Amino acid sequence: MKRLQILLTNDDGIDAEGLSSLARVLRDGADVYVVSPELERSAMGHAITMHKPLHADLVTAFDGAQKAWRINGTPSDCVKLGVEILMPQKPDLVLSGVNHGANLGRDIYYSGTVSAAMEGMFLGVPSIALSYDGQDSEGLKWAAEFTQRWIHSQWFRVPPTGVLYNVNFPALSRGVPSFMRWVRLGRHEYANDFHKRVDPRGREYFWLAGRPQDTGEDVNTDVGALMAGNITITPLHMDATAYGVIPETTAITIDALFN
Repeated sequence: MKRLQILLTNDDGIDAEGLSSLARVLRDGADVYVVSPELERSAMGHAITMHKPLHADLVTAFDGAQKAWRINGTPSDCVKLGVEILMPQKPDLVLSGVNHGANLGRDIYYSGTVSAAMEGMFLGVPSIALSYDGQDSEGLKWAAEFTQRWIHSQWFRVPPTGVLYNVNFPALSRGVPSFMRWVRLGRHEYANDFHKRVDPRGREYFWLAGRPQDTGEDVNTDVGALMAGNITITPLHMDATAYGVIPETTAITIDALFN
């Protein structure tokens, strides 16, 4: 059987425990290539680097990887370079994570983890974003082990063209989850807190902090299902068109506006 060729990336940086845990468990059934930001690049969204050089520095002895590179760019940069330049062949799968902290609801628009998987989708590679709702080593390792078993199981369905999977794992401190559930996006709203401070030169600056406001979420959403202790999987695609707003008459005659 042909071994999977996997591109592994993240937004927590090359030294993140979730990344190394995933690389170690994947190596038995796949050839793993790691392309990751040199530093944490959380909440970068789908930013790409166009106005400065990108450097891909080889990392020696990255446990579990055929080769690994650290990039002075964003998660999306990493996937672009990995798929199109650094890997010896196009990967069979892009895995982004395991992220330290969940990515639910509207988080997907800010998340570097999800954006890296989306870039893989753009490039025609089946892609999955993986996030763990905690920081503990045991939970990150468990999420990595689950991922390895899942992608090699009969229950794994490769993301179809134009779709990525966003997967979230509950904190293991709540107990080992019993189910992985297919769910839609929830809301996962935040209250923005801006803390005004003064720097040593007397200039005011603001530090943004967000407080989650998840109350009464439907258990059929990623937010509600994760709160109930399930692993959640949400298929996402690029098309954000509000089709219901498009009128039956889709063209407006320009002359009519001036006469």
